[in-house]
Amino acid sequence: MRFVNIQAAQLFWLIIALTGFFLWVSSRRKKALQRFADKNLLATLLASFDVRNYRLKQVLLIIVFSLIVFSLMRPQWGFKWQEIKRKGLDILVAVDVSKSMLAEDIKPSRLERTKLALADFVKHLKGDRIGLIAFAGSAFLQCPLTVDYSGFLLSVDALDINTIPKGGTSISSAIRQALESYEGGLKKYKVLIIITDGEDHEGDAVKVAELAQKEGIKIFCIGIGTKEGELIPVTDRDGNKAFLKDKSGAVVKSRLDEAALQKIALTTGGSYVRASTKEFGLELIYKEKLSQMEKRELESKMAKQYEERFQIPLTIVFFLLTIEFILSDRKKNTL
Repeated sequence: MRFVNIQAAQLFWLIIALTGFFLWVSSRRKKALQRFADKNLLATLLASFDVRNYRLKQVLLIIVFSLIVFSLMRPQWGFKWQEIKRKGLDILVAVDVSKSMLAEDIKPSRLERTKLALADFVKHLKGDRIGLIAFAGSAFLQCPLTVDYSGFLLSVDALDINTIPKGGTSISSAIRQALESYEGGLKKYKVLIIITDGEDHEGDAVKVAELAQKEGIKIFCIGIGTKEGELIPVTDRDGNKAFLKDKSGAVVKSRLDEAALQKIALTTGGSYVRASTKEFGLELIYKEKLSQMEKRELESKMAKQYEERFQIPLTIVFFLLTIEFILSDRKKNTL
């Protein structure tokens, strides 16, 4: 025998309290009657009262509540073997870790908001494998495809602007890294989610996206930032806060390039979403797109399926309550 909800056993303290309450009431009742009349008179007054049935009704109530708690613990015994199939998608998330992701037009910053969104996104996954690619001027597979969501989130937490030594933003390198990271064979079930401000400084991301489309990879892009742009806060050598400047000394302003991201997504049959502080877009993509996609069988195994037995004590409860209802604490008149 095993119990699914063992925490319900704590309710047995209420049964103990109920038993104590019944004993206390009986004691108080007995003392009150003794003060009311002497023993001979009490015997006459209580001649019609069935003490045995009265106590039996109390015992039945205690047993009934005990069986209810037992049912809440969900007892199980006996089992049958059942085949369990796990289905899902292979989802790679490519996160831009260039300095432009420090911009604070999306609070607390583009990069930190991305981390928070990914932590919420993982909660929706049900058997899907997920991996992480960090990219800036080049790309690196930070976390291979896995169902270890805790391990994936540890990789996400480790992301910062120093993850990729090469500066700039190369979306094409992120897509190429995804092409190398997916297993060969089936040309479906593959998803790449790119989170970036869209400023592609190197390569031709649309052409690389065409290669991804041929390999059956659907790309979904999330643009983070604003069209108006935002200055990029950095810390100088003295530890003072400043704003990023280019080689000529002009302050750099990072703007969201939606057109490029839309082209990349549409090339592969994916879609584009602009992130905001309230609605990042990952949940929207999962509910409206990913959850509707065909999923492949990732794993099949035999598992024990235990039989629920909470119905048995509940049946006994119904039977005992019927007896308790029928029992009377009044003696029948005898001729």
